[in-house]
Amino acid sequence: MVELSESLNLNRIRAAQERIRPYVHRTPVITSERLDEASGALLFFKCENFQKIGAFKARGATNAVFALDDASAQRGVATHSSGNHGAAVARAAKLRKIRAHIIMPSNSAKVKIRAVESYGAQVIFCEPTEEAREATGAEVIKKTGATLIHSFENEHVIAGQGTAAVELLEGVPDLDVVMCPVGGGGLLSGTAIAAKSMRPQIKVIAIEPTNADDAAQSFRAGRRLVTEKKFTIADGLRTNIGQPNFEIVQRHVDDVVTVSEQGIVSSMRTIWETMKIVIEPSAAVPYAAIIENKIDTSGKRVGIILTGGNVDLDALPWSCSPDR
Repeated sequence: MVELSESLNLNRIRAAQERIRPYVHRTPVITSERLDEASGALLFFKCENFQKIGAFKARGATNAVFALDDASAQRGVATHSSGNHGAAVARAAKLRKIRAHIIMPSNSAKVKIRAVESYGAQVIFCEPTEEAREATGAEVIKKTGATLIHSFENEHVIAGQGTAAVELLEGVPDLDVVMCPVGGGGLLSGTAIAAKSMRPQIKVIAIEPTNADDAAQSFRAGRRLVTEKKFTIADGLRTNIGQPNFEIVQRHVDDVVTVSEQGIVSSMRTIWETMKIVIEPSAAVPYAAIIENKIDTSGKRVGIILTGGNVDLDALPWSCSPDR
């Protein structure tokens, strides 16, 4: 198991912010009077769908790749990813002019495969299970000597992801609540450390699909549970939360709630139609919790991290059943 050091704190996140500044966007925070009125809250959306590679993952991957010493970097980097993290590592490697090996499940969305390939990385396909991803990744690393850039069990990745929350709170310092999705827990870990350090009274709420609710079950049980995932349209959240990430969640996160597949689709469509921006299903999960009244946001100032906007336009969710 990967252990995270006690030095994973706001200072590390601010150091990551400086390291990645030349390579990522400071994404906008936007609002919608219509969604404020519907929710009874003031909602502030941190638009990581406008980030490089179309997702927040650019932050953590860039920080991790540029934190490598020169000798390690020259051996290249590797990761296993369903898409956004893979593209982020591929892009960061291209910027640093080193090799990248990206292991992707055979059922990854075509738009995400194309994104990884566009940065010149080597794509290696494997069966769509965590065991296959890890085994294939270990083989590639043994053969090439590349450094593993894990998508969430990596201090530099977590610190990089936390920079989104730092920017959000720098722009809107008096938030009552910050909400973000949880899959492996990299973004949630970084968000929780940053938010609680900058504003100790803030509530940090994590949201995941009911069909992939290992983090919620673990949070209630007080120990990490590994569950078998059902289908969820939020493909970026199918991963079980990492053990070191869960330990951060136990210390800093106030609640983990779940939302239905229909709620995710409704949230995604509402944001597309109302805010005129493209977000992917995983990014729609926090607002779905508001639609489904899973948390009380009435009268509160709520920050929501819209995690990405990489959508397969040939398979929009409202053109097919979310329960397929």
